[in-house]
Amino acid sequence: MSTRHLLLGLIASGPSHGYDLKRRHDERFPQARPLAYGQVYTTLQRLVRDGLAEVDGIASDGGPERTAYRATDEGARELARWAGEIAPPAPFVTNEIFAKVVVSILTGGDAGAYLLAQREAHMGRMRELTALKTTPGTDLATVLSADYALNHLDADLRWMTTTAARLTTLTTEVRTA
Repeated sequence: MSTRHLLLGLIASGPSHGYDLKRRHDERFPQARPLAYGQVYTTLQRLVRDGLAEVDGIASDGGPERTAYRATDEGARELARWAGEIAPPAPFVTNEIFAKVVVSILTGGDAGAYLLAQREAHMGRMRELTALKTTPGTDLATVLSADYALNHLDADLRWMTTTAARLTTLTTEVRTA
């Protein structure tokens, strides 16, 4: 995910200063890693350097001075280009679970037991996400983020079931390769 484009999107809706941008980012993208203030200010400086944002004004309101930024026309065009760009589906998903199954087979471990334990961990996380999204008052962004994660976890569970059913064949292939 592009922090540069997310911040550009936030200031495209109206001038903001770094503190508000960090707060709005963390509110709008609750499941994303929170931004550090240093990352916000560094990104804003780069947006200004690249002509995508400009200083809208400086105010203090009795406290420390705060610089407000707004998107330039070039920034608005860059944001529209980025937002309309199709994210290419990955040809293969790097899968740590698959790697651990293969390593388990290679080292004489119990790949079936690993898959069962991993399945239990996935089910636990799915229960947490379901509870989160069904909590009264949960905002839509959190619900949609939980739905996204639940669908991915569900796909992992289906993959684990298929892999467990093919474990004997996979073990033979891995050990004879």
